[in-house]
Amino acid sequence: MVAMKAPITLTERAAARLKELMAAAGKPVVGLRVGVKARGCSGLSYTMEYATEKKPLEDAVESHGVTVLIEPTASFFLIGTEMDWVERDLGAQFVFNNPNEIDRCGCGESFRVADKPEGAAAAT
Repeated sequence: MVAMKAPITLTERAAARLKELMAAAGKPVVGLRVGVKARGCSGLSYTMEYATEKKPLEDAVESHGVTVLIEPTASFFLIGTEMDWVERDLGAQFVFNNPNEIDRCGCGESFRVADKPEGAAAAT
């Protein structure tokens, strides 16, 4: 049996920051919902929101004590992605390190993936 890669993992920094944000949300939060939307000059953009419940067909991933819920349509685009929290001199943000990206727009707002995953067999 081949082990499947998690759709997404968090770094310890990202998990710590998410725990802080979820504790301060002011409502019961069960995790972070992550997805992708068609948007931007490269085609896709990441989405994030607090999840107050698990929706049908969502994948749930536990990483460093944080539950990440993956929207069903996003799983293909996120396989192997690591979410990090990066602090720099002029700001801080969550960063997605996605091995499926083949291009990213200049402003970093959107990304593009290959038509088929690397190593996938051609359709016949």
